[in-house]
Amino acid sequence: MGFELLRPGWLALLLLVPFVLAVGGLGLRRRWRDLARVVVPSRLHRFAPGFSRARARLRLVFAGATLLFLGLAASGPVRGFTMREVSTRSIDLVAAIDTSNSMLARDLRPSRLERAKREVRSLLDALHGDRVALIAFSGDARDVAPLTHDRATLEGLLDFVSPEDNRRGGTNLAAALEKGLALFDGRTGAHEAIVLLTDGEDLEGKGAEVAKEAAERGIRVFVVGIGTEAGGKIPIRDARGAESFLKGPDGEDVVTKLDGRTLRELAEGTGGAYLSTENSPTPLVDLYRARISRLEGRDVEGGRRRVPHDRYQWPLVLAVICMGLEVGLRERVAGRANR
Repeated sequence: MGFELLRPGWLALLLLVPFVLAVGGLGLRRRWRDLARVVVPSRLHRFAPGFSRARARLRLVFAGATLLFLGLAASGPVRGFTMREVSTRSIDLVAAIDTSNSMLARDLRPSRLERAKREVRSLLDALHGDRVALIAFSGDARDVAPLTHDRATLEGLLDFVSPEDNRRGGTNLAAALEKGLALFDGRTGAHEAIVLLTDGEDLEGKGAEVAKEAAERGIRVFVVGIGTEAGGKIPIRDARGAESFLKGPDGEDVVTKLDGRTLRELAEGTGGAYLSTENSPTPLVDLYRARISRLEGRDVEGGRRRVPHDRYQWPLVLAVICMGLEVGLRERVAGRANR
């Protein structure tokens, strides 16, 4: 089994070794030449008792060796490894996407629904080992993905979230919350949260009741308001594919508006928070970083990790020895010179 390096970039220190040897060698040569001009080499020990050409060369070698071993130690040589069980802190998060027809409004481009999907994709990019489940809801709620760490699967399933799969029309926040609560293990809510991505038109009006149940279990509800208070028209297509807008009983185009006040009350009633696309370009990621990621979390098995055996001590000891020898020779020379 050979050696590997944890920090190979530190090997650049080895480039200093030939530089130090070259500069030191030139200096030693110049000093010897200057002494030879005024003193016969055979009598040099009488006029310069502290100077020894062999000892000076040896000091230079030890200085170079010190740099060499320091560079090797800094590069983190490893030999062998141990497998260790590791755990990580994880939060379970259910993202519930509103797929009611009002989410097709284009007051956000290209539509409210596509903006909600984009928010979830941004969240997946920001996660730190947390599990996420996906729910789609309108007049009822349906599972899209269970709690998982599999980001690729979640991103792939997002593409298929569409109003075409709605079994009932309207917006039922209570159904979304009930479906989200059912996905949790029921032991403690400290590490669990539900995020609703919706325009807030709760036609059933029972969302606050289920949110209260979530709060009693310690589960926080966070809400991302998707839409604008100015609102937008709801596009529809006929059997021939021609587009028009949904009309009300009075024959006028229906304008759907973001109901931020109701959504804020629902979220804050559970200890969660509300943020809308009007307040932030990335509201879901902002909520995650500011609030959701700070939840207590729980320890989950992270598998086995390979822990290398760092052998930096070996070259470091050799570097200290070489440095000590270099200093010892220097003091010995100085001692002789003072006699």
